[in-house]
Amino acid sequence: MRCQAVHQFGQKLVRRRLLEPREGSERRMARRLNTMDLVALGVGRSLGAGVYIVAGAVATYTAGPAIIICFLLAGLSSLLSGLCYAELAARVPRSGSVYLYNYITMGQLCAFITGWNLILSLIVATACVSKAWSIAFDSLIGNHMSQALQGTFSPYLPSFLATFPDFVALSVVLVMVGVLVLGAQVSALVIKAFTAMNLSIPVIMIVSGFIKGDPHNWQLTEQDYRRNTSGSSDIYSLGPLGSGGFVPFGLDGILQGAALCFYAYFGVEAIVTTGKEARNPQRSIPLSMAISIFICFVAYFGVSAALTLMVPYYQIHPYNPLPQAFLQVGWDPARYIMAVVFLCALLYSLLGAMFVMSQLICEMADDGLLFRGLTRIHARTKTPIITIVVFGTLAGVLALLFDLLDIVELMLIGVLLAYALGTFSVLVLRYQPDQDFSKEKTEEETEMEPEIKENPLETEPKAGTSNILKSLWFPPSITPTQKSGQIVYGCAFLLVLLLIILSQILAQWPSQVFSGDPVLTTVAVLLLLLITGVTAIIWRQPQSPSPLMFRVPALPVLPLVSIFVKVYMMTQITSRTWAQFSVWNAVGLAIYFGYGIRHSLEENNEP
Repeated sequence: MRCQAVHQFGQKLVRRRLLEPREGSERRMARRLNTMDLVALGVGRSLGAGVYIVAGAVATYTAGPAIIICFLLAGLSSLLSGLCYAELAARVPRSGSVYLYNYITMGQLCAFITGWNLILSLIVATACVSKAWSIAFDSLIGNHMSQALQGTFSPYLPSFLATFPDFVALSVVLVMVGVLVLGAQVSALVIKAFTAMNLSIPVIMIVSGFIKGDPHNWQLTEQDYRRNTSGSSDIYSLGPLGSGGFVPFGLDGILQGAALCFYAYFGVEAIVTTGKEARNPQRSIPLSMAISIFICFVAYFGVSAALTLMVPYYQIHPYNPLPQAFLQVGWDPARYIMAVVFLCALLYSLLGAMFVMSQLICEMADDGLLFRGLTRIHARTKTPIITIVVFGTLAGVLALLFDLLDIVELMLIGVLLAYALGTFSVLVLRYQPDQDFSKEKTEEETEMEPEIKENPLETEPKAGTSNILKSLWFPPSITPTQKSGQIVYGCAFLLVLLLIILSQILAQWPSQVFSGDPVLTTVAVLLLLLITGVTAIIWRQPQSPSPLMFRVPALPVLPLVSIFVKVYMMTQITSRTWAQFSVWNAVGLAIYFGYGIRHSLEENNEP
């Protein structure tokens, strides 16, 4: 009896959402976006964060001029995730958010964890952009606000909070909350206009770098550092020198910087979320993601190269790098022009992040995994007021109390975990028997389906005669079966565990592993051998022959590389950020097990 209860509870955790039109929502959604519209959306959402927030902090404190390598590694990692999400989009016959894809393919618990952590990422993204806006505005007026607030509040605030409460950032978030509550709509034309504005900033910066750049800034020494340490009136102190040169903080700095730079490509997620409005989502989503990531990388590469050539990396303003760079090279009028464009682009990024956040929360509340009251729509403005006000205020409080770099790390964990779960979904789904994600088929679809007759050569042998070890390498069927699917599930979970252990060893003792320490090197080699063997077992299992608009190449190697990169990036996050992340997920699991698991639509639809 107890085993049956545990089995039923486990079945609830892996319940999948079946696709069905809900109250005609699909018919009301106008499919008007083409591939270039989605590219404009992804580039516009990404550039607003990557260029304005990440570049300065990573160049100053983490990687120096090697930030261009960080953006390259982060872009490749994001591309791997994008390819995996493209297959998910092609596999599911309806476009939507990453949360929806995981709900349909992997089950309820996986979908809730994905959605909950994406909500965290969007809340923190809102706080980050508002902090960047506040810092840029304060720098434009001579840092008078920050100096006054720091002198007043700094002695009374604990060390884990920012040095002063950022009331400007809070005010900006509350203003955007009001704009969304009033039902402001952003058209595709406005999206393209702001995307053009975002693209103009990298172009101006790259041209300026060619004119005012000094190649010696990639070869700085301790003498240069001593010569430049005096005369700074900014409240942000100079960054560390490290060892100087192009890679002043070594390989560790590059890897930590790549983890932070992954945030710069987060806006590409908006393509998947808004894909339901595309004319041909199964083609447009993968193509637009690849194009957006490439454009963003070119922009980030050019801006970071120009920035570190114009200004010594330890003199770059960590949170307002671009306008301050023009000030330091003596182009004061260009600084004001850049600052105005900078502030406008940040407002657009802020509005976009809050809009996507409210959409995702309402979708989870519609499914019953979050409180139903969050879906209430105001009769006049047609907006979810409770959702926008509650979570917008939470983002404002984060911006008020915490330092920018701390909350960037918090957002990064949520993004990496959500992307890793999506990649895991692609890895295991390709090896499962064909699944019907629709609740019911039409009469036409049923008639068109070919009648599948059982081939005696492809049936699984009975349990008494099966050879388990032989079936791992020589599957008895050329098409996926329940048994082969279970083998892939077990191997995939084992691989994730092995990759976590390997990542932790490489993150904690990298020099000992590569210098030939007898214990650590042996453990790392054994882990690699185990990973290779388990990967080979997955590779030998039959894949689904179902035709898809897009399939991830080099399965299972490519998804495993993507998962390893995400896991390794997560090991670069500080322990304090992990503690904050654990609290957020503890609250989320309490909501799920206390409310969501009992009120979900799939629970209520079961007989």
